[in-house]
Amino acid sequence: MESAIPEHLVCPRLEPVSTPRDYQAPFPAWTARFTPLVKQVVMACFGVQAPTILGLESLAPYTKRFALADGPLYWDPAQCQDATGAHNLVAIAYWADVAAFERWRSNSGFDQWWQAPERETEAIGRFVEIVTPGQEWFETLFSSPDGVEGIAHLASGMSGVVREHGYWGSARDRLPRAQVDKLLGECGEVPSAVEAGARVRVPGRENLCLIRSGQDWSATSQQERELYVSDIQPVLRAGMDFLRDEGRSIGCRSCRLMQVLDACSGAPLEKSFGLVHFEDLARLETWARSHPTHLAIFGRFMRYTQALDFQIALRLYHEVAVIPASAQWFEYINCHGQTGLLRG
Repeated sequence: MESAIPEHLVCPRLEPVSTPRDYQAPFPAWTARFTPLVKQVVMACFGVQAPTILGLESLAPYTKRFALADGPLYWDPAQCQDATGAHNLVAIAYWADVAAFERWRSNSGFDQWWQAPERETEAIGRFVEIVTPGQEWFETLFSSPDGVEGIAHLASGMSGVVREHGYWGSARDRLPRAQVDKLLGECGEVPSAVEAGARVRVPGRENLCLIRSGQDWSATSQQERELYVSDIQPVLRAGMDFLRDEGRSIGCRSCRLMQVLDACSGAPLEKSFGLVHFEDLARLETWARSHPTHLAIFGRFMRYTQALDFQIALRLYHEVAVIPASAQWFEYINCHGQTGLLRG
């Protein structure tokens, strides 16, 4: 086994690890490897909101520009219906270079289009949720070395089997920055959102924690698929619904359980992911370690793997980023007050 932290980001550790002594993980896992040339990435969520179901064409002002110079290296569409009943359709895009992203914003005409007064008079809502963490500020984990998703499309490859997984606190142990930083969230009141007509800009929050945690059941057999749909999906949805509706009480700022769509046809795929913002990594860890909704997910998954004798085709992954306040851009136009980071 190897460390999840790549060699070029290993440094003398000031913060303790949580890996138990003589720990042996119950199943293998891998992490995406990025070259030292990737200094800072862009994780950008471009969204549309409406009271009725949206088609992929509503994403065209974003996605047509993706094909221009300096566009994202990877993007995928997904949808959800939020707690108010509104439909939200997003394109999540990734860049391996912030300078390329900034050139794309300017040269593609995106900034001019986004800032135009006409955006405020449209019948639909629009939003951008963009974070730009450095490589030492994010980590990934995959249950299969060939199950590439999300930010891993920017990677140079996958690691060997890593040792830091399968125990509480392992996500922190995989984060290079956590070797020297407690990654504490912001204390006290944060600046209020800035409103300008129908536009609302939400200020950055120091060490905000973002997790994209996904499931792919497309390769499962009929037996495994039935077990996943009947046993795992209900508790997963219950956990995501709790974070969406009541998460403020435990430091969750936003939660969407997204259905992944085919980028050409818009048809639903057998893939989903939770897209969740916590006030900091510690709040995510506390929910994962001790809240009944996550313990139900974890317990049901362990029974699922045991019932299948650990021979599962279900693919799981996540990417976790801790983001400095200066590396965040959240802006909403014509969106209801419970959208994303708007809910405060």
